[in-house]
Amino acid sequence: MKPKSEQRIGLLNGFAAYGAWGLVPLFWPLLKPAAAGEILAHRMVWSLGVVGVALLVMRRWAWAGELIRQPRKLGLIAVAATVITVNWGVYIWAVNAGHVVETSLGYFINPLVTIAMGVLLLKERLRPVQWAAVGIAFAAVVVLTVGYGRPPWISLVLAFSFATYGLVKKKVNLGGLESLAAETAIQFLPALAYLLWLGSQGRSTFGAEGAGHAALLAATGIVTAAPLVCFGAAAIRVPLSTLGLLQYLAPVFQFLLGIFYFHEAMPPERWAGFALVWLALAMLTWDALRTTHRSRVEAEALRGATSPRTAESAPARERTA
Repeated sequence: MKPKSEQRIGLLNGFAAYGAWGLVPLFWPLLKPAAAGEILAHRMVWSLGVVGVALLVMRRWAWAGELIRQPRKLGLIAVAATVITVNWGVYIWAVNAGHVVETSLGYFINPLVTIAMGVLLLKERLRPVQWAAVGIAFAAVVVLTVGYGRPPWISLVLAFSFATYGLVKKKVNLGGLESLAAETAIQFLPALAYLLWLGSQGRSTFGAEGAGHAALLAATGIVTAAPLVCFGAAAIRVPLSTLGLLQYLAPVFQFLLGIFYFHEAMPPERWAGFALVWLALAMLTWDALRTTHRSRVEAEALRGATSPRTAESAPARERTA
């Protein structure tokens, strides 16, 4: 059991991490007139710089040598770098193109997509409530397809790319900062080459729009790395069930920003689709909390059942000695 002060620090870090991820749609429009591709490339380049400095200060470089000697892990890191590139690129473009609400949907349905991938790829068995939640989520996508007049492809790309990213990261089993450093190291050269090409074509906004704009582009590294540091601090201090609840903060903030700050349209059929998604998530959360509570009760009962027998066996051993 963690001390209360440690849990409080963990909760604050969790709120900071998911709050930052939820409020980041406010940041990307500040980088205009840079296009999504240029912003993405800067994010890759500056993230490696920020994470590299952080690891250098903390003297956490031993993992790099071990990773280089493991080709399979390197291959998985390359896959992770590829899918997170897709995720980042689509997200930045969508926010700056006025689709903030649809991006929030992607992160609302991400847990449901993760469950579906567990069934399809890992042959995991679902509880009845989980099956019902996945079915409701599928119905929600159908309703939203009608509402948007097209499949909600932004949401689906974000959800599937991030679910794939999480699946690959689980197999890689690296810390958050270390994993980001390895991924951005793979992204770095292509991103830098793209930025140099933009500059040679006279299409780069870095420096051309003033020092403030250049500083904002450089800050993409901090915007990427800082929430990850907070998340790492939270993950070691609070239970996974708490983190599982905190993860909904980010899409909630994004959804509210999309409606109240960016004034995006929400006709009735979209509300209906989102309501189905929220119902599925409520069922999923209730099932997870119930399962966790039941496991805890069973573990306590098992400890209670074994401890008296252990206590009774001690005198018996003394008599036979």
